[in-house]
Amino acid sequence: MVQNTSSSVSSSPSVPPTLSNFSHLPPALAAAVGGPQPFSSFGLATPILNVLKEQGYHTPTPIQAETIPLILGGRDVLGCAQTGTGKTAAFALPIIHSLMSSTVDKTRKGPVLPRVLVLSPTRELATQIADSFVTYGAYSGLSVGCVFGGVSQFHQVRALHRGVDVLIATPGRLMDLMEQGHVILSNIKVFVLDEADRMLDMGFINPIRMIASKVPQGRQTLLFSATMPREIMHLADSLLTKPAKVSVTPVASAAPLIEQRLYHVPRNSKTTLLRELLNDVTVTRALVFTKTKHGADKLTKKLNLGGIKADVIHGNKAQNYRTRALELFRSGKSRVLVATDVAARGLDVDGISLVVNFDLPMEPEAYVHRIGRTGRAGNTGVAVSFCDSEERGLLRDIERLTAKRIPVIAMPQFSPEAIAADAKAQRDPEERDYRDARTGRRESRSEGQRPGQGRPRDGGSFGGSGSGSGGGSGRRAATLPPSQGLPHEHAAPARGPSELRLPPNREIVRAERPHHPARADKPSTGPKQYSSQGTGQGGRPAAKAARPMHGPGPKSGGTGVRSTSGGPRGSSGPAGDRGPNKSWNARTTKTRRA
Repeated sequence: MVQNTSSSVSSSPSVPPTLSNFSHLPPALAAAVGGPQPFSSFGLATPILNVLKEQGYHTPTPIQAETIPLILGGRDVLGCAQTGTGKTAAFALPIIHSLMSSTVDKTRKGPVLPRVLVLSPTRELATQIADSFVTYGAYSGLSVGCVFGGVSQFHQVRALHRGVDVLIATPGRLMDLMEQGHVILSNIKVFVLDEADRMLDMGFINPIRMIASKVPQGRQTLLFSATMPREIMHLADSLLTKPAKVSVTPVASAAPLIEQRLYHVPRNSKTTLLRELLNDVTVTRALVFTKTKHGADKLTKKLNLGGIKADVIHGNKAQNYRTRALELFRSGKSRVLVATDVAARGLDVDGISLVVNFDLPMEPEAYVHRIGRTGRAGNTGVAVSFCDSEERGLLRDIERLTAKRIPVIAMPQFSPEAIAADAKAQRDPEERDYRDARTGRRESRSEGQRPGQGRPRDGGSFGGSGSGSGGGSGRRAATLPPSQGLPHEHAAPARGPSELRLPPNREIVRAERPHHPARADKPSTGPKQYSSQGTGQGGRPAAKAARPMHGPGPKSGGTGVRSTSGGPRGSSGPAGDRGPNKSWNARTTKTRRA
């Protein structure tokens, strides 16, 4: 983003005119006192200067003043600057100038291959970088493509097949398109990594190295990061060749135009305090950061129930929803935007007057990026942080990183309306956080269902499968101890295998075998009568008819047939020894069970 001198004149008197900040002065006066030269002094192409003039940009920011000449000279650059200092224009302007000055190989058939590749960690940042290239290159005739996940790739692939000069992408979607053969990086001349530390935090180190291996070795590489941890230095050593290092602000330092405040507040009072701050009429746009996605959704519902229009964005939201929420926030239709750290990088919205850290970040570097959403382009802003007793350690890490103690503000007296609104949100059925009393896990229950009631399993037996003596399909409802099935308040003492005390509106599983009525198309003939001949043990009909016995008959007595009823050879009675024939015994046992 280029610093707009026309919009920062009103706030410039609060900033002393030092050698590192002359953007509030007219171009002629800035040059007279030794400040940065205007954009025309860099030798940029006339179409680019015309766009900057139309946008009201005259003098570059410090990162732009140091970076643009280096990129125009073909050097690799390792830049360290905080968000809101104009890093995007620092590499977009010289890249557009270089593309306009170079010739395109028209002998190759097919679509134009991308000559510039820009990687960004989030979809929002990729979209804003693409918008910047489109704005600054309005009169250049260059085509810009942007690919990111969360949406269908159909239109992105169509744009790639038409040909693009500049490709802005997130690492995940770019890898997918490369594997499908839609992206060819053999013609890349400039490779840019923006917010490299954030990409490493998100686990993109291996995709970055894989993408870099597909880019030609003779390219120009530009790496920009808000912080410079050891991992970033190792990555820079492997990708950059004799880079020129540019650092305009100390690492992890907050912008000087941001007023920081701290409230020591209990967790259950954070929502009430936030409502009090948002009811201030001087707050034009407020950005609220939470630690988790579920917490962002829950806080947004509470604010809307309290009469404060708010939207939410985080990684679980669809891209079209996130885009719509950002548009409502930019247009002023939604005054409050609740977000996770996905919006801490690349959210470039003018006029954010208040940033609230509802939950302190787990990483102290994220605090600098969060509050950097306000106080941009020379404007002032306020950053408020809520700290409960469990977040004192996170607060110490932040103050150690920034080397500055955040001023503590006394807790205000809450109005009765704010307390009543917070109590109403807590009583609302949609805001209750149902959890099982025994396991602590959340439950999704229908209306009127009491805590602890779950869905019966195994065909209706509450608390597990039965273990009665019936077996087969007629299972008995088992009595389980409280730690294995029912919650303690619904557990019943052991009264037998078929007795169980269940909550209301629950059926007890019958222990008997279910009775199946006779079929309508086949009238019942009553119980079957079995003769004593050919029956097995207990009067059951024999499963198999008696078959002749192979070989000679028994030594004495018998009928010469083998019975399947369990008696001895040659006998039709139920008693007798089964004999030593194991295969015969096994077959008889299987028949009896059938």
